[in-house]
Order: sequence, then structure tokens, then C-alpha cells
Amino acid sequence: MADPASWLGPRGWGVAGLYAVLVTVALVVAVRRHERWPMGPADLVTLVRVGLIGVVTALVAEGGPAGPMVAVAALALVLDWVDGLVARGTRTESDFGARFDMEADAFLILALSVYVSGVLGPWVLAIGAMRYLFWAAARAAPWLRGPLPPSAARKAVAAAQGIVLTVAASGVLPRPVGAVVVGLALVALLWSFGRDVVGLWRARALGLGSVKRKR
Repeated sequence: MADPASWLGPRGWGVAGLYAVLVTVALVVAVRRHERWPMGPADLVTLVRVGLIGVVTALVAEGGPAGPMVAVAALALVLDWVDGLVARGTRTESDFGARFDMEADAFLILALSVYVSGVLGPWVLAIGAMRYLFWAAARAAPWLRGPLPPSAARKAVAAAQGIVLTVAASGVLPRPVGAVVVGLALVALLWSFGRDVVGLWRARALGLGSVKRKR
């Protein structure tokens, strides 16, 4: 069996180092802002996921074998389910945990979309960019920063993105089938974001608030 260290060259290790520095800085700032120390048990699970996502990111940057990258991404997706169970089971849900989890998901989807775009085309990048485009739009239009009510559909669509992209990256689907499946995932994501934008616009117009999301 090949040494895992051999999967990365200078570019992969460079990306891994940059990722570690940026995540550490962002996490320290977030922990201080939310006064979330010590971190809860679910947050620690998410922290492990963040480490795995760093491995995925480095492997994507290196352009190495798909097998290890897909395996690590799959484990990160499983832990996404686990951290929710831990948060509810230990009654440690928090706004910090929800945001931490969401940002980890978003970056994993971005990394996977970069990899899959190399197979199916640059249009796949729209999936990974969606969260960040929404964030940028919210800087210009503050009403987009409003809280959203809990939504099972939103969670299902978000979870589907990571699963679909991981399956597409694995190469188990014929390319045309993979393109259709990823395309449907993108359509679902556009619908989900569109629905949220409409809901936030209506809340703004009516001057209404919404229930804040929890983990």
C-alpha cells in the first residue's frame, strides 16, 4: 500500500499548510466572538471534519488519485451526520455550532466541485460557489442576512450536494449519467437558495422576523 504522504507533492502540502493557517485564524476569531470555549462535543466532531476537509482540499489541489480523496470526503460526510446526533444527544446545540458546521459543509462542497468540474466541466463550480456568492450578495444587500426558519428541505438539498459530488468524483457513474445527476443537484440548490431569497425579501417587505436556525 502506498504511503499516504506520497499522495501529496509540494503544491498539495502548500495548500494544506495555507488551509491550516486560515482555518486556525478563522476559528480563533469565531470562538472569541461567540465566547465558545471550551468547545462542545459536537464542535469537536466538526473540528475533525474540518481536518478531513483540509486533506480533501490538498488532494484536489495536487490532482492526485481520486480514490483517497473520495474516501476521506465520504468519511467527512458521515461525520456531518454524527455531529448533529452528538449535538442533539448532548443538548449542546448552539448558533456557533450551526455556523461552524455550515461553513465546513460549504468548503467541502467547494473543494469537491473543483474536482468534479475537471471531469464534467466548469459549470459544476456553480455548486461550490453558491454559498459564497450568497455571502457576497448579503454584504451589498443587508436584508439577505436575515435569519431563516428551520427547513428540512434546505438541509436535504445541502446534504445531497456533498453526496452527489462525492459519487461523481468516484467515477462509478458513466459520465453522461454523472452530468445529469450533478445537474439535478445544481437545480435543487438553485431552487433552495431562490426560495430562501424570496422568503427573506417577503420578511423584509412585511417587517417580520424569523426563528434563528440552530445546529
